Amino acid sequence: MRARTTVAAAISTVLSISLTACSGDSDTGSDGKAASVGIAMPTKTSQRWINDGQNMADELKGFGYTTTLKYADNDPKNQVAQVEAMLESGVDALVIASVDGRAFNDVLAKAKAADVPVISYDRLILGTPNVDYYASFDNLKVGTLQADFLVEGLGLVNGSRKGPFNVELFAGSADDNNTRYFYRASMEVLEPYIQSGDLIVRSGETEMKEMTTLRWDGPTAERRMNKLLDTDYADQDIDAVLSPYDGMSLGIIKALKKHGYGSPGKPLPIVTGQDAEVPSIQSLVDGEQAQTVYKDTRELALVTAYMVNSMVHDNKPALNDTRTYNNGKKVVPAYLLEPVSVDKSNYKQVLIDSGYLKKSDLD
Repeated sequence: MRARTTVAAAISTVLSISLTACSGDSDTGSDGKAASVGIAMPTKTSQRWINDGQNMADELKGFGYTTTLKYADNDPKNQVAQVEAMLESGVDALVIASVDGRAFNDVLAKAKAADVPVISYDRLILGTPNVDYYASFDNLKVGTLQADFLVEGLGLVNGSRKGPFNVELFAGSADDNNTRYFYRASMEVLEPYIQSGDLIVRSGETEMKEMTTLRWDGPTAERRMNKLLDTDYADQDIDAVLSPYDGMSLGIIKALKKHGYGSPGKPLPIVTGQDAEVPSIQSLVDGEQAQTVYKDTRELALVTAYMVNSMVHDNKPALNDTRTYNNGKKVVPAYLLEPVSVDKSNYKQVLIDSGYLKKSDLD
């Protein structure tokens, strides 16, 4: 069996049993050349996706595959055209982190007709039966970690502080399936406190459709935060903001600081986040953003590469969830990794000591 020394400890047992390819297997396509994999990523505006794409390409090259890596500039039509071009070039498998999960019906029907397997990467592709597997993190746990940090930080869990506390809620992009999982899990934690009056959402915006942020855009989140502060907090302070993504969190903090928060006598509220991006970790170190959810995309790329390798060799990949992710046409079998809550108390251990970030990345 081919040894893979980079397998992370948390997944090594499953992968070593179920996902390795035998040395006698040939990583070639039907034409006898090295098998090729198309990798479609959403954007380069987030360092997270740049890292995902490169990690994915590196892991697949480790299996002997050639790769085509494309970024869609957050344009769904552009991404579909990129996937079309990959199919026309004769790729043997597709890995897609979608901009718009509902945009792929026609092109993935072509992939099915060409017998090209498809893995939905981190963002579930919706409305088509032509998705073979899903590789992601436990998205429900992401929302839970963010909401738990918020209520614990306010002192509501251990009773160290009494409410009511003012909180505002943000959600991700409506066309990203992960958004509804983050929202659902976070609201399961927050709703009882909202109902009891310990948390007050002065804007009244608690439905997901009222708080979504197209393309997870930081400036869009900043504009909404400015509007909320001008409209609902002219004579009130805000105590916490549930933000699902680091890029949005920085925009939210920018709006808060514009309104005097972070100054002597007016501390910044608790602001959550996700993806452990360098600017947000620096913000965390500086005492501004309070928390982020770390998702080790190195492990996600590794798991996905093993999935691809299994499928190319007509084997079934290892899975640990076959019930949760219904894309509207089928339940997509998945392998889910564990996210980790990160704050100022543990970022060195979780991010620096693991090699995910370098100490030199931070000031």
